[in-house]
Amino acid sequence: MNFKNLREYLAWLYYQYLLITGIYVLEPWEKSIFNSILFSAIAMVIYTSYVFVPIHVRLPIFTNLLVRVSNKA
Repeated sequence: MNFKNLREYLAWLYYQYLLITGIYVLEPWEKSIFNSILFSAIAMVIYTSYVFVPIHVRLPIFTNLLVRVSNKA
């Protein structure tokens, strides 16, 4: 895939994003606020998943369950 096709594909993806979210009707300053809020929310979800999911996976309750299941096999 050459550079022009990649650029056109990314432009098409961005256009789809504008259409799906409905922000194509907003003014540029409204788009930037919407995108900032969306990016912040996605970043917080990713950060929270990175920090807290490993803690829940290593809980003793789950560890005991896994040990019991592996002992039965």
